[in-house]
Amino acid sequence: MEETKRYCAGCGVAIQTEDPNGVGYAPKSALDREIVICQRCFKLKHYNQVQDVDLSDDDFLRILNGISSKEALVIKIVDIFDFNGSWLPGLQRSVGSNPVLLVGNKVDLLPKSVNPNRMANWMKAEAKELGLNPIDVHLISAKKGHGIDELAEKIEYYRKGKDVFVVGCTNVGKSTLINQVIKRFGEEDEAIITVSHFPGTTLDLIDIPLDDDANLYDTPGIINRHQMAHYVDAKDLKTITPKKEIKPHVFQLNPQQTLYFGGLARLDYLEGNKRSFVIYMSNELKAHRTKLERADELYDQHIGKMLNPPNEKTLEMLPPLVRHEFSLRDGVKTDIVFSGLGWVSIHGKGGRIAAWAPKGVAVTLREALV
Repeated sequence: MEETKRYCAGCGVAIQTEDPNGVGYAPKSALDREIVICQRCFKLKHYNQVQDVDLSDDDFLRILNGISSKEALVIKIVDIFDFNGSWLPGLQRSVGSNPVLLVGNKVDLLPKSVNPNRMANWMKAEAKELGLNPIDVHLISAKKGHGIDELAEKIEYYRKGKDVFVVGCTNVGKSTLINQVIKRFGEEDEAIITVSHFPGTTLDLIDIPLDDDANLYDTPGIINRHQMAHYVDAKDLKTITPKKEIKPHVFQLNPQQTLYFGGLARLDYLEGNKRSFVIYMSNELKAHRTKLERADELYDQHIGKMLNPPNEKTLEMLPPLVRHEFSLRDGVKTDIVFSGLGWVSIHGKGGRIAAWAPKGVAVTLREALV
């Protein structure tokens, strides 16, 4: 008689007991349990250790591409703190004509001065610019549980009895959100989808029954190679990932001064009047000010030490910093956004800046959110 295939409740991948280094490995003794999780999820859950897996970006996309052939509601989650870095380009091809509910996670990290309605309107406008026309936008904190009840009501309203697929980039909080939903609508001990701050935790579709005829599916996080998270190790990722409300940090800069954000990014103030630069980044990430003429020397001498992260062990992971020059508009308060780190707000008359970030990591300008 053929053995029934078991799947990991933490990441959705098929369980196997033969190859301890392979995807989905669990010891045979684990199969006696009602709920089985693979060794990788066990280590993530209990020891916060991550194991590399041999699934490619194409494998993740193949799993996603099946959504277009189904009739379903698609929930697209983005990280409010890293909107562009957590955006999935070309999602429309994967979801076909299915409606998309856009959800902004980690709202608890934003300073209280950010107006939630303005943020939602900004997200909707940005989504349209990027080729997606969502049926609605909703802000949540999956970690704190803010906005989850209202989101559940919206899901029920928009899905019209159909399946629901939750999609997003790695590290945006999909599994945390679904665990919140399970806590509200399932048994407390069912909330075991593996959650971590490491990219690429969910490996295959995980399905959760909504009613007799429909399921909610957690899909794998698509890996965006321009996310800052891919160029640091676990220790540094904890430093750059905000865990609580951002406390803005103000620097007064004269022209020809430079700010470093650890050693991961740099902002040169090239031209303009003396003005305030307000930093919205993880409270644990230290900024350093220096003269522009000394900036290169400081970097060469202190990268991995005072300019940390990256730490000395992970320096080789970091691509070279690439320079992006921008002109500032008169009287328009502007955010310079470093994908995966946060942003710096500048207000005043014109001027020029140069922003540096690791090669492949986006630096963009937008009208200030605060």
